[in-house]
Amino acid sequence: MDVRLFALDIAAICALAFALYYPRHRRKDLAVALVGVNVGVLAVTMALSTATVGAGLGLGLFGVLSIIRLRSSELSQVEVAYYFAALAIGLIGGLGSGMPFAAAAALIGGVVLALGVVDSRRVMSGSRHMAMVVDRAIGDADELARFIESRTGMAVREVSVVRLDYVNDSTTVDVRCGGKTAVESARPRNLRAA
Repeated sequence: MDVRLFALDIAAICALAFALYYPRHRRKDLAVALVGVNVGVLAVTMALSTATVGAGLGLGLFGVLSIIRLRSSELSQVEVAYYFAALAIGLIGGLGSGMPFAAAAALIGGVVLALGVVDSRRVMSGSRHMAMVVDRAIGDADELARFIESRTGMAVREVSVVRLDYVNDSTTVDVRCGGKTAVESARPRNLRAA
């Protein structure tokens, strides 16, 4: 067991969960889950790397466990990225004793850095995703986009009808909006009806 890899793993997962994820997304339960999953994966991979059990069996077990966890709670795509980053950091930390420490450190640092950059507001500031329920049953995509723009003041780039309910007079939609207001924006929209 390489104590440096263990320390690096703990530092990396704390940075990922508490310096990147939690301040940006404010889900305490998932921040704790990221640390728990990472430490669990790290412990099991370290144990498997010293045992005679094949690495393929161990990785297969992790795949089954991660699928069960991901299917038991609804996670956004961003949260799935953090979840898999925590798994990857734990795997590199646990199995990295067969590679130079600098290479393992670069891989772990690269995972944390990639999420830090890609999930920042500076990189993804021009787009926003919302799931919403509109208090009217609107089947026409253009009319629906105009209605949402009038309510939110944001430029609708894409609208996709998830559910159209004429009985309760409501429409459930998946909306992608731009950062500018509807009046300021001149970009075309991608509109899809149900």
